Amino acid sequence: MSRGKAELALVFNVVIWGTTFVLVKSALQGISPILFLAIRFSVATAALLVLFRGQWKSRSRITPRMLACGGLTGVFLFTGYLFQTLGLQLTTPPKSAFLTGLSTVMVPLLAALVYQIRPQVSEVLGVLVATFGMGLMTLEGPLGSIGRGDLLTFGCAVAFAAHIVTLGHFSEQMGFEILSLTQVGAAALSALSLFWWVETPHIQWQPIVLWAIVITGLLATALAFTIQAWAQQYTTSTRTALIYALEPVVAWVTSFVIAGEGLSGRGAAGAALILSGVILVEMKPFQSRKHL
Repeated sequence: MSRGKAELALVFNVVIWGTTFVLVKSALQGISPILFLAIRFSVATAALLVLFRGQWKSRSRITPRMLACGGLTGVFLFTGYLFQTLGLQLTTPPKSAFLTGLSTVMVPLLAALVYQIRPQVSEVLGVLVATFGMGLMTLEGPLGSIGRGDLLTFGCAVAFAAHIVTLGHFSEQMGFEILSLTQVGAAALSALSLFWWVETPHIQWQPIVLWAIVITGLLATALAFTIQAWAQQYTTSTRTALIYALEPVVAWVTSFVIAGEGLSGRGAAGAALILSGVILVEMKPFQSRKHL
């Protein structure tokens, strides 16, 4: 029952994240990307400080190792969002969502590397299929013409895969409240330390910018990553990644309904291959033992 509730909660996260691609894309016209992340994660950190004030006040329960674990997880989290937000300025929301979905394929391979487990045939084949699909989506011109936004988004997929594996590992060792607060806080500090010298910060206090900050800060960050930190106590990193494979589908539908922005036929074929690669990795049809 705990696993079922945890995975249902992760589906809720997918809906939140999948519907915010269009919102963030629109908001970035009025605010610089790293400043947006700095405000977003700062709002989320403030909300979690209030929500978990009892845990935070009990400092005797918080060890330096917990802070280090949450900090490492937060660095991966911020890196993923940094690449995704920068890439979203240069590519479309549905393409960004599907390329981000490559993290689902990378999770079992990264977990195999960390835990020194040899990748299985289905995992290797799934990566190859998904990579070919990514090529169909991104190679719109001559060979080698991958856009800078596509490359940045691919980097975000790697970072998010590392975040899922790391979070899954540490969620078994510490309370989800402290893990959620420390990782979001570390992401906020990372963004605050960068925005003032990496970019020329600017902001226009338009309604779309304010809505994006509130929705992504409170729902897509504070709430969603608290849910994930709690849920990964009861399910595996691989199953978490499988559920998150639904995010590109939600983003594609939302982008089409709200902005009328979909994928071309070639892009749709590439997206289908990416999802096929995900299914190969997660379902592992070329092995006899049951996948957990």
